[in-house]
Amino acid sequence: MKKSWWQRLIPHSSFSQTVVLIGCLLLTNQIVSYISVAVYFIKPSYQQINQLIARQIKLLFIDGVEVGREHLSMVDALNAKVRGDGIKIYNQKQAREAGVDKATYYSYFSSQMSEYLGGQAEVRIAQGAEFQIWIRPPQAPSIWVKVPLNDISEQNLSPLTLYLMVIGALSVAGGWWFARKQNLPLKRLQTSALAVSRGEYPAALPLSGSSEIIAVTKSFNQMSYSMEQLEHDKALLMAGISHDLRTPLTRIRLASEMINDQDEYLKEGIAHDIEDMDAIINQFIDYIRQDQSSNHEQAQINDLIKDVADSEANRSGVMEVDLAQLPMIPIQTVAIKRVISNFVENAFRYGNGWVKISSQYNGQQVGFSVEDDGPGIDETQIPKLFEPFTQGDTARGSIGSGLGLAIVRRIVDRHQGKVVLSNRKEGGLHAQVWLPLE
Repeated sequence: MKKSWWQRLIPHSSFSQTVVLIGCLLLTNQIVSYISVAVYFIKPSYQQINQLIARQIKLLFIDGVEVGREHLSMVDALNAKVRGDGIKIYNQKQAREAGVDKATYYSYFSSQMSEYLGGQAEVRIAQGAEFQIWIRPPQAPSIWVKVPLNDISEQNLSPLTLYLMVIGALSVAGGWWFARKQNLPLKRLQTSALAVSRGEYPAALPLSGSSEIIAVTKSFNQMSYSMEQLEHDKALLMAGISHDLRTPLTRIRLASEMINDQDEYLKEGIAHDIEDMDAIINQFIDYIRQDQSSNHEQAQINDLIKDVADSEANRSGVMEVDLAQLPMIPIQTVAIKRVISNFVENAFRYGNGWVKISSQYNGQQVGFSVEDDGPGIDETQIPKLFEPFTQGDTARGSIGSGLGLAIVRRIVDRHQGKVVLSNRKEGGLHAQVWLPLE
């Protein structure tokens, strides 16, 4: 099901969800704090300032300045009344020259000032090196009163914003650190679980984190130890079985050498059966061992294909090799060579004498394939071929122990690759393996 764009934006990991949750909570806290400071501290302060300014403006007109006189005379008369308090009176032209047009209009303060002065007033505020309040009073709409507030400036208000920003940043950083610490054991658990799925058994994980995570980690450590012990017991059992079986097989081989020449056919049959039994024992051991002792190393798939092709050159039939330009990739060379050999062995066994080995590179993965011209196999039987002790249908015969493809699947899975079997249109089977670059 295709996800919508908003679903893709939603974080899916526990770490991301925790960080987003903490971030949203902190952002909400910062908004509420800012509103609270603005409503309960800043707003009352400005209301008091508005009341004081309105009272001073009322005092200017308490003696009744005649509006009918010339504006300049009124401005001069009002400027004389303020007597150096810092308040200045301007007419329209002088106010524009002094920067009233650059000041910002505030409807809230204008309505509040109109209520205090008993008429329609306009309030503008200029913030810069000096905090200035411009008022056009209803008593004289043609003049502007500028009230400088020397003790208040934009720099005086910035510490509040800076404080909220610093607190918010520190809170988000603390939330990120907390979420990362809580999710680190889960990340270790995920990495170890993937290693166990590949047949590797890492050291016991440290018990850290919350009590629930500690309990899960302890259970995982116990499970990993039990699985490792089980694999060890199986390997030991198979080693014992192989040793116990090969001793009587060796005696049977020696006894067969004493058979008369007249029973040569019986001698050859016994020798052939012994070789098959020995090969089956080797497959059991390979299936249990999984080449866990082999380390990944940078290698070239083409070199392994050439080695297998050279070793199979004496077979009757036709072998084609088609190699592409491949990069080096980290692999277990012995294990991957066993995969190629297994496919080539099956191709010669079940095919009609024609085998083709190819290598491919699609920019993200390195691959190799083996094809034959045999009868192919029923499509419904292909998924079952990778199960242990399972063989193909009668079209492909029933030779061997049924562990070859199971071994192949386990090796490819340990390399985090994939193997695909499909029938060729021309007839026969196509075995494809893809391995990641890293």
